[in-house]
Amino acid sequence: MPKFLRLIPALFIATGCVANSGGVAKVVDKPAKLEFFVMSQCPYGVQVMNGVAPALEQLGQNVDFNVNYIGDDNGGNFTSMHGPKEVTGDIVQLCAQKLAPNKFMKLVVCQNKSVGNVDTNWQQCATEAGIDAGSLKTCVEGDQGKALLKESFAASQARGAQGSPTMFLNDKPYNGGRKSKDFVKAICNEYTGTKPGACTSIPASPKVTAIFFSDKRCPDCNVAQLEPRLKQELGGLTVTNVDYMSDEGKKLYAELKSKDANFRFLPAVLFDKSIEQDQEGYAALQRWLQPVGDYKNLALGGKFDPTAEICDNKIDDDGNGKVDCDDAACKAQVVCRTEKAKNLDQFVMSQCPYGAKAVTALKEVLSNFGDDMTLGVHFIGDEKGTELASMHGNAEVEEDIRQACVVKHYPKKHQFMDYLTCRAADYKSPLWETCTGKNGIDAALIKKCYEAEGKALLKDSFKLAGSLGIDASPTFLANNKYIFGGVDAETIKNNFCNYNKGLGGCGKTLSSDSRVQGSCGQ
Repeated sequence: MPKFLRLIPALFIATGCVANSGGVAKVVDKPAKLEFFVMSQCPYGVQVMNGVAPALEQLGQNVDFNVNYIGDDNGGNFTSMHGPKEVTGDIVQLCAQKLAPNKFMKLVVCQNKSVGNVDTNWQQCATEAGIDAGSLKTCVEGDQGKALLKESFAASQARGAQGSPTMFLNDKPYNGGRKSKDFVKAICNEYTGTKPGACTSIPASPKVTAIFFSDKRCPDCNVAQLEPRLKQELGGLTVTNVDYMSDEGKKLYAELKSKDANFRFLPAVLFDKSIEQDQEGYAALQRWLQPVGDYKNLALGGKFDPTAEICDNKIDDDGNGKVDCDDAACKAQVVCRTEKAKNLDQFVMSQCPYGAKAVTALKEVLSNFGDDMTLGVHFIGDEKGTELASMHGNAEVEEDIRQACVVKHYPKKHQFMDYLTCRAADYKSPLWETCTGKNGIDAALIKKCYEAEGKALLKDSFKLAGSLGIDASPTFLANNKYIFGGVDAETIKNNFCNYNKGLGGCGKTLSSDSRVQGSCGQ
């Protein structure tokens, strides 16, 4: 998936529990049914819960609002994407729905102010919301909470909800905006006849104009796919599409280059000053906006240089007399790499939850293929001046360095996987030494490597990922040439077998879970 499609998140029943916020009386013939499927610590789930809360206050009993949570029930052993704290947070919120449906959202909004502590901040938030903390504690710590979570996970699975948030309005997928006014407008549009007063005073979204600047020669530059996501933040967005290969496109590119020598890559989304009129939307996007001449350019992480050689079209694009892989600029590109059969390389971030699951799955894949697979593990991040950076902070960089050291010093029979899978089981724990010792991996050697050569190893790893355009964890490279994604063992195996036909391990069925899919993108 192109990086820009991960910039603005993709949109993807406590059973019998109806949370009607606010004191607005029912005036409609049939309340609108709004269903959310979320994870209590997912930032995008938090975003929509905070966004819908004022809308529920305004519409009151004219909305049937139901929330379920996404996770796994392994025989009463509950797990969720963001760990044990999230499981507890899910239980807290389900218990609050059950005990005090009209006050439930007040508790959630309070908890979301410190979402990293949803497992502990509920007692204070219950008091602020007017929910009896004693009754809530009994539910959370007893069998009732576990039963509610079991039912909720099952309901999410039955509904096919895999990503947080998944939303439905009157049984139709909701892909609209995530601000309060967006929810009010969408819900009001579902009513016929008499409507609540809030439906008559919905503010119009300010008009915002943008240029979607792309190149039809680029297979990963379909920036038009970003428009509905941007409209979640900028309801009044109007788009003009410009292609580089047109006269207008070449003129625009030259203009942008003259104003900013660093401007180079497409696709680009260029806003004029009108974006500042939508104060909420502008605030939400501002940290990703960079000035380029008279425009504000949305930082999409585009990789396509329209003036450079395209490495697989049999045309001398840059006019230097060299075509495709004969051009020096193409040497590092995947399409020009030498194929190496039975090779698999994994690119991860050590504290990415999807990456951790893929590491665990990879051990099963490796065991399945044995000597028919040569495995390499690399890491994804950035070099910023003299420092190294990764999505999940300095702790991730430190663990990436340790893992790079383990990969280098324990390659025989892929012994490094013992350490990597141990760390993946509790990837945020600072106690990394517990994953050494009995498995033959020497903690003292790893410390020495960390201090001496570790940073250089990680820098090389980051450079490799960058040269291949890999910025999502996990990503796999089969046979030194073919990029694919996957989290569960069966998906990884099937992709590897697509490029390595006839291997014995290809006929076996491995562990699979289609609900656990995704990636951490730079």
